[in-house]
Amino acid sequence: MPARKSKSGKEGAAEQLRRDPYEVLGVSRNSTDQEIKSAYRKLALKYHPDKNANDPQAAEMFTEVTFSYSILSDPVKRRHYDTDGFGAVESESQDLELDLSSLGTVNTMFAALFSKLGVPIKTTVSTTILEEALNGVVKFCPLPLGEPVSGKVEKQCAHFYSVSITEEEARSGLVCRVESSDKSKFKLLYFDQEENGGLSLALQEDSAKTGKLTSAGMYFLGFPVYRLDQAANAMAAAKDPDTALFRKLDNFQPCEISEIKAGTHVFAVYGDNFFRSASYTIEAICAASFSAEKENLRAVESQILSKRAELAKFETEYRAVVQQFTEMTSKYAQEMQEVDKLLKHRNEIHASYTVAPSIKRRSSSSSKGKKSTPKKAKEDAETRDKKFAARERPRKKKWYNIQLKVGSRKQS
Repeated sequence: MPARKSKSGKEGAAEQLRRDPYEVLGVSRNSTDQEIKSAYRKLALKYHPDKNANDPQAAEMFTEVTFSYSILSDPVKRRHYDTDGFGAVESESQDLELDLSSLGTVNTMFAALFSKLGVPIKTTVSTTILEEALNGVVKFCPLPLGEPVSGKVEKQCAHFYSVSITEEEARSGLVCRVESSDKSKFKLLYFDQEENGGLSLALQEDSAKTGKLTSAGMYFLGFPVYRLDQAANAMAAAKDPDTALFRKLDNFQPCEISEIKAGTHVFAVYGDNFFRSASYTIEAICAASFSAEKENLRAVESQILSKRAELAKFETEYRAVVQQFTEMTSKYAQEMQEVDKLLKHRNEIHASYTVAPSIKRRSSSSSKGKKSTPKKAKEDAETRDKKFAARERPRKKKWYNIQLKVGSRKQS
């Protein structure tokens, strides 16, 4: 895969030394999203700064692994990289997943504030939880089929549950769902059991608001069930609101695990709130009695896939129309200016048909704006003072103003 062409100096040399993201994560080019995510989590856990505080090389590896994952985990970026290499990928726009347990109080407060303001924040499971699971030191609670269990998990902590199913139940399918009536943020996790007895994270579903609650679910029904990354959709919409519709189904991808075998399986509920604990209800259900729902789910997801193909075609048409509208709007403004200019010229020609001398009219604004001389201003002030003093001086009655009353008898 071609690397981005170097521009100059150290920056260009660094770009030339970038390794192929597939090579960094140790996956092939046709790897599935789930395989890429699993490889990233193992490497991120291995090179995480919390475990390698005094190892600069581990810190560089962690940065490289995170950057590679930011490309391959995004369908659009991955497609651009596969086509044009690093030249089509902007490193400044990478979307990193935050481990809230390692942020500290102040940074967590800022993250919570941005989240409240509508800025999408992607979080990841605490490395402490993943390490404990990998070492096999976590405790399980049994989760019987068809019996909901309620609990409250602290932030950045996890409650583990074991579900046992028979061969018949495995063939019928298994569904595990978690709901929170107080709209807590959480993650539903599914773990693979390693040969050494440890657990490695295989699937992760972030909670999403559905009506008056938040929920997440995993569906092992024997056929590919699709999942939608809501956080990625929110980020795409925040970056480019005008094309949010066309990016809405980009992350609609099939879940890599469509069926599970008989035996014991491990799920976990991870508290993903910033500060408070998360209340939840978890239940595991055998899908034997939900045949109609299975067919409806298969049908609606098929329709969503068709709609995604339609949106891809509609996007091309939409962009062409928007471009045409922009050009027409610009032309409209230009034509309006041309018409006004011609009419003005026409009026000037009409006004030229006269032999009378032109009349220069003094504008009222100029006369008002004319400043008086200091002498004139002084005389005006003295005149106003005299008038004011005259009004205030008490009037004396004149003798000729006295009303003389003459009797009617004398007049006669």
